Amino acid sequence: MNNRKEQLKAFDRLMTIMDDLRAKCPWDKKQTMQSLRHLTIEETYELGDAILDADMQEIKKELGDLLLHIVFYSKIGSETDDFDIADVANDICEKLINRHPHIYGDVTVANEQEVKQNWENIKLKEGKKSVLQGVPTSLPALVKANRIQEKVAGVGFDWERPEQVFEKLKEELGELQEEVKAGQTNRIEEEFGDVLFSMVNYARFLGVNPENALERTNKKFIERFKFLEEKAKENGKSLKEMTLAEMDVFWEEAKNNDKM
Repeated sequence: MNNRKEQLKAFDRLMTIMDDLRAKCPWDKKQTMQSLRHLTIEETYELGDAILDADMQEIKKELGDLLLHIVFYSKIGSETDDFDIADVANDICEKLINRHPHIYGDVTVANEQEVKQNWENIKLKEGKKSVLQGVPTSLPALVKANRIQEKVAGVGFDWERPEQVFEKLKEELGELQEEVKAGQTNRIEEEFGDVLFSMVNYARFLGVNPENALERTNKKFIERFKFLEEKAKENGKSLKEMTLAEMDVFWEEAKNNDKM
């Protein structure tokens, strides 16, 4: 692995290349923070995919892409005299120092939960009007639900035991079924949302990231369905020509392959 001097040299090299591209490349010269935004989001999701796949080489590659974006935004900020990469780095350093008084101050903590509680309380002292103020409005709903619950738990608004959350989940499922039986379409969506919110909460108590869990299931389903399509093709059939019983044979074979 590279030592600190080599790491700083590599970062300086990236900044020098960014200066060159911004000055000489027609595409890079045209970019703005607004034009880069959707690309940054895409790169973030690609990093997320690589992490789920535990592909270290791909993780390294995607981290590089994200680092480039951070340097790019900072370069644009320096051109308007708003901020540069040093301001970005120093701001996060100050934030980390301020929010870790158990490391850089005289506060004592007993566990991870107390660290989280201190973090949220310090944010309120910094001027945040609400614990939930830092939750981005554009987050996907599943991720947002998880972040909301983590943040309110950080100030003590939380269940005490997983069993309590599971009971709440069963209660919400019961309420959903009541609305389904009653045919109350407008209420079904609301109750379904409550069930999902409770599921996310239960996942948190189990130490499971719901976004990661669902995406793993998505990937698993895709692979099994592709296997089903290939088997159908090998047998000279289209899926539309097959019965559910026929498809289920190949589906079970795909599931067994997962276990090997």
